[in-house]
Amino acid sequence: MRSGANQHDGPFLLPLVDAIPAITGRRGRPRKRPDKLHADKAYDFGVYRRALRARHITPRIARRGIESKERLGRYRWVIERNFAGLGQFRRLAIRYERKAAHYLAFLHLANALTCLRFLQRE
Repeated sequence: MRSGANQHDGPFLLPLVDAIPAITGRRGRPRKRPDKLHADKAYDFGVYRRALRARHITPRIARRGIESKERLGRYRWVIERNFAGLGQFRRLAIRYERKAAHYLAFLHLANALTCLRFLQRE
C-alpha cells in the first residue's frame, strides 16, 4: 500500500504488522509476530492497542498528553539513524527506480553495505 506524505500512517499499521514474515532458525513453530511494538503518539488510539493485543503483541505506544517524547526516543533512535544512513545512497534518496522489485534490491544492497561498514569498524 502506498500513501501520500500528507496522510496519516495509522491505517497502514495493522497491514504492516500482518505482513511480517515468519522468523525462522529456531526449533519449533516459527514466530510470525514481534513481542513488542514501539510507536510514537500518533498511534495512540484504542483501536490499534486492542488490535495489537489481539495479535499477542505488547503495544509500547507513547500516550498523548501524558508521556514525554524523550522516553520513547531511547528505542526509536536506532531506526531513525538507519533511515538517515540510507539517505547517503543517492539512488534511494531520489527514487529513480520505477519497479518496486528494483528499489527493494537496492535497499537490500544498501543495508548490506551499511552492515559491512559497521563490521569493518569493529
